[in-house]
Amino acid sequence: MALHITKVAVGCSSLEVLRERIAAHAENAVARVHTRFKPKRADALIGGSLYWIIASKLVARQRIIGFGETADGRKCVIQLDPELIPVTPQPRRIHQGWRYLEAVDAPADFGESGDISALPPAMAGELASLGLI
Repeated sequence: MALHITKVAVGCSSLEVLRERIAAHAENAVARVHTRFKPKRADALIGGSLYWIIASKLVARQRIIGFGETADGRKCVIQLDPELIPVTPQPRRIHQGWRYLEAVDAPADFGESGDISALPPAMAGELASLGLI
């Protein structure tokens, strides 16, 4: 089973803002996130996902491709698949850095847990305005 991590999308108010940020940092089919330290369990994270927290909810994930470091060697670079996959929103406390997330505790991809066409139109509109669908 793959191991995952969670990270707060600092400064992102919606999924669309996060999507734009990722697109700005994507190059050669790889999105990059800089962080201060490399996770101690980095080898177990490859193939897992980085789950993004926006407004105290896990809302999306990206597959982890690998790890590297900046040219000056001062920061860790998490290499991610640029595709942002919405997940079923799950409450999560805000934290600094990252937290590990076991596969059994990870939320399902949005749409896998049920048919979104069954949502009432008003609710679907509200979720869309929040960037959750």
